[in-house]
Amino acid sequence: MSRTRVRDFWCQVVQETVQIGLRRSSGFGRPRGYFVQCNQLDCQYVEENKPPCPLHIDMFADEIRAAEEARRDRNG
Repeated sequence: MSRTRVRDFWCQVVQETVQIGLRRSSGFGRPRGYFVQCNQLDCQYVEENKPPCPLHIDMFADEIRAAEEARRDRNG
């Protein structure tokens, strides 16, 4: 997944507990930014974060804020 903490999440789409983590897109073929990835690679909604997928970046708001602050600190 990524360097962020992976957490368990009950997904109503696949009807089981999945592991989710915050990912940062590289921009190749998709807009730059963040998305939430789960470990269910066979799911038709993987990396979409659009309904009916219940995953959204607000689930990791604290981690995003901390990463942005660390990036600002590194860049001066």
